[in-house]
Amino acid sequence: MNEDPAEAMARLDARIVRCRTCPRLVAWREQVAREKRASYADEDYWARPVPGFGPAAARILVVGLAPAAHGANRTGRMFTGDRSGDWLFASLHRVGLANQARSVARDDGLELTDVRLAAPVRCAPPANKPTPEERAACAPWLDRELAILAPSLRVVVALGAIGWQSSLDALGRAGWEVPRPRPRFAHGAEIGLPRPARRRTGSDLALLGCFHPSPHNTFTGRLTEPMTDAVLRRARELAETLGA
Repeated sequence: MNEDPAEAMARLDARIVRCRTCPRLVAWREQVAREKRASYADEDYWARPVPGFGPAAARILVVGLAPAAHGANRTGRMFTGDRSGDWLFASLHRVGLANQARSVARDDGLELTDVRLAAPVRCAPPANKPTPEERAACAPWLDRELAILAPSLRVVVALGAIGWQSSLDALGRAGWEVPRPRPRFAHGAEIGLPRPARRRTGSDLALLGCFHPSPHNTFTGRLTEPMTDAVLRRARELAETLGA
């Protein structure tokens, strides 16, 4: 019997939020929730691992880095409540993949169309820098998310170099044919990965690179709104043609 993607994803999300595997990340996410930022002093922080967000049968997967300490670690939803998320959701809205341009809380009415957001690390790391060991410990969550998405997935958008590397690692483990030598990350990079030959699910897939919408990139002009829109618009175009 085929597993219902929505039910499978709900079970995965429930497992993710209970994870306490990495002591450093557990201590940091909970410390941030106790000390809080002054502007959020009256809010209850999520302070747990953050599951993915978006439909379980999405054709597009956006892979970031990790929850922000006072963003998703506070709100409990990927990319919600920080400037990176403000930038990303505004672009998703402009290209027709989100019903509204802002995301401030889990109950704000935001809905995504055909796109799911995930990260290779599910807890907020100190200085936004997870260790290699923490990334390895968290990798099975992204692996399982990919397995559930595999029948529908057509495009992965990697935000930044870590998102790119983590996506290639996970896709390779899932059976997609990753080129050798591995392609380097670049904004606007696009590579094709043939469907897994050893698996019964999955289709040809495109991996796209996009600079991470962090303030460091957006405030300096390294990443502009038209640049972000172009990558996400290309992802939508590919999602509609690959596997058709």
